[in-house]
Amino acid sequence: MLNQIQQLDSSLERAIEAYDLATVKLAHIKHDLSQNTQSLSVAKRSLKNSQRQLSSRLVDIYTSEGGQDSTLVVLLGSSSLDDMLSRMDAVDRVSQQDSLVLKQVVALRREVQQRQRELKRAHAEQVQVVGQRAAARASIQSQLGQRKALLASIHSEIQHLQAEEAARQAELQREAQARLTQQQQSAASSLGQTVGIQAPPAGAPPPSHYGGVVGIAMQYLGTPYVWGGASPAGFDCSGFTMYVYGRMGVSLPHNAAAQYGYGSPVSSGDLQPGDLVFFDGLGHVGLYIGGGQFIHAPHTGDVVKISSISGWYASTYVGARRL
Repeated sequence: MLNQIQQLDSSLERAIEAYDLATVKLAHIKHDLSQNTQSLSVAKRSLKNSQRQLSSRLVDIYTSEGGQDSTLVVLLGSSSLDDMLSRMDAVDRVSQQDSLVLKQVVALRREVQQRQRELKRAHAEQVQVVGQRAAARASIQSQLGQRKALLASIHSEIQHLQAEEAARQAELQREAQARLTQQQQSAASSLGQTVGIQAPPAGAPPPSHYGGVVGIAMQYLGTPYVWGGASPAGFDCSGFTMYVYGRMGVSLPHNAAAQYGYGSPVSSGDLQPGDLVFFDGLGHVGLYIGGGQFIHAPHTGDVVKISSISGWYASTYVGARRL
């Protein structure tokens, strides 16, 4: 039964990450739509002004030349603005300013048409992403129902396991805090020493610059798991790593698979505190804290906690990234 719950948690986490990714995409689309709508409005106003200026010039040519000038014949005989522009070069009486105005009209008209096409594409993409997000939400809600039913069937066993886990977490937290204090003292003492700067071996990952993120992450131990959460009120896995790194001034997307595209790859033997560690086909992410352990927001019904990269986590380990 516990294995079944773990499998369900894994599936649920992937659905939550899909929901988070759709949410990120939707935010980008909304931003692009807003920017493009504003740009389209500006382009339309500019086009209207340029067309008014061109019309006024055509009237000037007609009234000043009696309607017989070859310039007017060319302008009025053109099949399109593009055709008119190509004919302009052959007309000596058209001023440079007239030519510039006409080119501006053509360019603005093309911009308006292009932005209208982009808006249409963005609206279609928005509909698709909203559908993906709704599907992910429905999957999450369905699996949450299944999980609740399974937990209810083994209530007494779960209570016993939770008590054991609470005691284990207290010990892991003491160990992690002692290790963090030792690391901080070591870093402070090294500041007073003069050492030669050596280049890392070829192919080695860059040095870690964000070991301090571990101390930030540990402040949120015990924070409840909330799917879609990215604040101290509640976190999901990628929301947690996004938030704690955000406290360091580093921006990450709210999606584990997307976070895997950041930084540099790190082998398991070179892990350092602050590295992001990924599991379960990039469906889960945590923050390495040293000693073969990482801190993360595991799944629904749990809290931010410390786990070892062993057992299921070792068997589903994907890799690590250093920011």
